[in-house]
Amino acid sequence: MSNFTITPSSIPDVKIIQPRTYEDDRGFFLETYSQPALLQGGIDIAFVQDNHSLSTQTGTLRGLHFQRPPFAQDKLVRVVRGRIWDVAVDMRRSSPTFAKWFGLELSASNRTQLLVPIGFAHGFLTLEPDTEVLYKASAPYNGQHDSGVAWNDADLAVQWPLSGAAPFLSDKDQTLPRLADAVTFD
Repeated sequence: MSNFTITPSSIPDVKIIQPRTYEDDRGFFLETYSQPALLQGGIDIAFVQDNHSLSTQTGTLRGLHFQRPPFAQDKLVRVVRGRIWDVAVDMRRSSPTFAKWFGLELSASNRTQLLVPIGFAHGFLTLEPDTEVLYKASAPYNGQHDSGVAWNDADLAVQWPLSGAAPFLSDKDQTLPRLADAVTFD
């Protein structure tokens, strides 16, 4: 029996991964990553880098980011403190789901992970203060191949749970191009 349940999202290449949790009166234990278990579930990715972010403010939006080949990245995302609205956008022009997005709440309490494959932009919005996100990447960061698309592009129409407030954005994320002007895959 695998310690993971792997389910395709509404965009089949984006996978929802639910680790099996063992709980008792001391707390819990779970495997956060197992290459053999993921391989058994059809996910054959060699991760080479782990990233950890802390967002101190609720409403911090990071994204939508991706790296261009040859440094394109698969990402396996999870939350260890707080909650996020995690989003993957298909940037593959030849895909039947091009420019479509999938969003899912990830939290420390639900322990759900999202696999964002190569060819997708990724971003998240924090839903609680002091939220910590960990993610594995299949290629190292390379600033010359770093790219993205505007989080609020009307052509994408991502439904961010902002409650009417403007998000906290980095300078970089404020200037990302619209989909019509962005680099895409294929």
